[in-house]
Amino acid sequence: MWNEECGVWSENSTNLLPLTSCFSPLTSLITMNVTEILKQDKSGKQRFSFEVLPPLKGSGTAALFNTIDLLKDYNPLFINITTHHSEYVYKELENGQFERQRIRRRPGTIAMAAAIQNRYGITVIPHIICSGITAEDIEYELIDLQFLGIENLLLLRGDKAKEDRQFTPIKGGYSHTTELIKQVQRFNEGFFLDGTPIKQPGVPFGFGVACYPEKHEEAPNLEMDLRYLKEKQDLGAQYAVTQLFYDNQKYFDFVAKAREMGITIPIIPGLKPFAKLSQLTMVPKTFHCDIPEELAKEVVKCKTDDDARQLGIEWGLQQCRDLAAHGVQNIHFYTVSAVESVQEIVKQLR
Repeated sequence: MWNEECGVWSENSTNLLPLTSCFSPLTSLITMNVTEILKQDKSGKQRFSFEVLPPLKGSGTAALFNTIDLLKDYNPLFINITTHHSEYVYKELENGQFERQRIRRRPGTIAMAAAIQNRYGITVIPHIICSGITAEDIEYELIDLQFLGIENLLLLRGDKAKEDRQFTPIKGGYSHTTELIKQVQRFNEGFFLDGTPIKQPGVPFGFGVACYPEKHEEAPNLEMDLRYLKEKQDLGAQYAVTQLFYDNQKYFDFVAKAREMGITIPIIPGLKPFAKLSQLTMVPKTFHCDIPEELAKEVVKCKTDDDARQLGIEWGLQQCRDLAAHGVQNIHFYTVSAVESVQEIVKQLR
């Protein structure tokens, strides 16, 4: 018989499930806005959040869940899930020629966010990006997220396509994060893109943005980059998460300049433990951040990736302790290729 309250079938009318037994305890959890989460604990102890990748197409969820299983016991404030839209690849044909095809290597960010939130009861923050998507598609993403009870977002422009010299939005898409923010805020106010009122607006989205202690690679200077961050704050951004860095002084200087310019939102430092010898040259090129001379000298002495990984753990611990000494309570970790290192750092800090 159909149980109207629960939305499930039971075998007979005398065996109807009570409403409280229809759902696991996790499904009844109310997600909190990130700014509320950041204000919760005033004990002064450091707290952590993590960023993960959605699985590669066809690879299943086991590896991602294994990552979260390693880190969940340290009570993360939230988990970020990156978004990757389509890209061009070249597929070899039977005749030996190559055909350019557009594929999505890591689909399913929204679905994975919901799966993580339901499985672990941890606040999730999917990335919403401008790259490779139209404004209309973004609107449908927002609708799906509201249906799923996901209330926190990280709004980003996203990387340029590998085949492009500079960032180029697709037709109907956005060039800048500020445009994306305006759409989300308009949605929060109860209106679709075409101005149609939303009959039953849901809980407004809270959202953060990215920032760059060593400036965004496309910004002509740090001051102009900070003006863009100030504009995002003025449009409604509630917090910012930094690009990874290895020199804490650059973070401290960045925050000081931001405060001088009237940027008052929380600026959460983002760290990624050094983990491989190849990262000595790869990290500056990929993430546009410097490797401090002291760290670089120690990396050169390493003989193996295991040596580099241990060095990265020690450096990460030093960064976290220095941040704590300067009153920085919340730290965000980028976990790709560094899950065990992050786990070791957090364990030693507890």
